[in-house]
Amino acid sequence: MYLCRVKLEQAIQSNKFINEMQKASLNILYTAWWLKTKMSTELKEYGLTHEQYNVLRILKGKFPEQMCVKDISCRMIEKSSNVPRIIDRLVIKKLVKRETSANDKRETVITLTQSGITILGATTEKINSLMQETLCINKNDALQLNSLLEKLRGNND
Repeated sequence: MYLCRVKLEQAIQSNKFINEMQKASLNILYTAWWLKTKMSTELKEYGLTHEQYNVLRILKGKFPEQMCVKDISCRMIEKSSNVPRIIDRLVIKKLVKRETSANDKRETVITLTQSGITILGATTEKINSLMQETLCINKNDALQLNSLLEKLRGNND
């Protein structure tokens, strides 16, 4: 795939970096944007945003248990996401169900519907396939990349 081989300098049409650390930072940001854009294109076929897909995946991880909004928010990739608004949209699409908690009447809990499970299965299959064909690295490179990214975040989480 063409995009796999595009160098950062080509993508942003610049080769002026203060140092390799700055270039690495920009490379991480650009790559994250690139991956998110590719995923968003696939999810658009299903009428989902990247954030909505993330909420569905989080709920699937606890299914059949229900989750409160706060717990979903803590697990989001993008911490600034407006989870209540995302859930509102998923409720309208009948992909999740919102109920009052049986344990605490002040708390709202969310669970996947059968439609949510079905669409999550289809979208996950598409996303997994996309990642398989898009990410041009082998298992050892992936292990090394994961290690480097975790090292980068090590003191900052």
